[in-house]
Amino acid sequence: MPRQVHIDVYSDLICPWCLIGKQHLRQALAQAQAEEPDLQVTVQWHAVQLVAGVPDEGWDYPAFYLRRLGSAAMVHTRQAQVREAAARAGVEIHFERITRIPNTAPGHQLLAYAAQHLAPAQLDALMERLFSAFFQRGEHIGQWPTLLSIATEFSLDTRALQDWIANNQGLPEQVEVPGVPFFVFNRAQALSGAQPPATLLAAIRQTAIETTPHAVACTL
Repeated sequence: MPRQVHIDVYSDLICPWCLIGKQHLRQALAQAQAEEPDLQVTVQWHAVQLVAGVPDEGWDYPAFYLRRLGSAAMVHTRQAQVREAAARAGVEIHFERITRIPNTAPGHQLLAYAAQHLAPAQLDALMERLFSAFFQRGEHIGQWPTLLSIATEFSLDTRALQDWIANNQGLPEQVEVPGVPFFVFNRAQALSGAQPPATLLAAIRQTAIETTPHAVACTL
């Protein structure tokens, strides 16, 4: 019987380390698959809201981080660190294009709806598109006109999506995790933060060895 690994990943759409961690996971999965083609790995993404109480119109992005970090110098230093880490992961982050801190609940609702209608590869592409919308294009992913436009790119039924929204479906659950991204492997091992690909690969290998196939089917 092929060995199986299930990975639960907790993330938010406005966390740059979640974008970086996603790229690291992709690299680790590619390496794991190259080493063991029969290894079956599934990934389930879970919504976490880092910032609560954001209004529909969002908050001013530069002002938010100035308050959060205390000085323009600290903001510059932090953003430089994130850009460098992102570049090593093979992605770009354009902080200068971001104007608003959005409420990420609508984006997570879109992903929850799409999970019922898209194949895994398409769903992954939609998540990539949302990350790109925020970190590379500076789009307001907390507003539904933006999200509905993105939904049409993936041929989703926007009328059904609007009904889904009106019924408050797919809202993020209140989940307690030590930080994001947060990776859980077969409910047997957990890693917090944008871990390097080698660390994630080691966790995948170890989980595949230690966990029996019947123990990996989990939904959180």
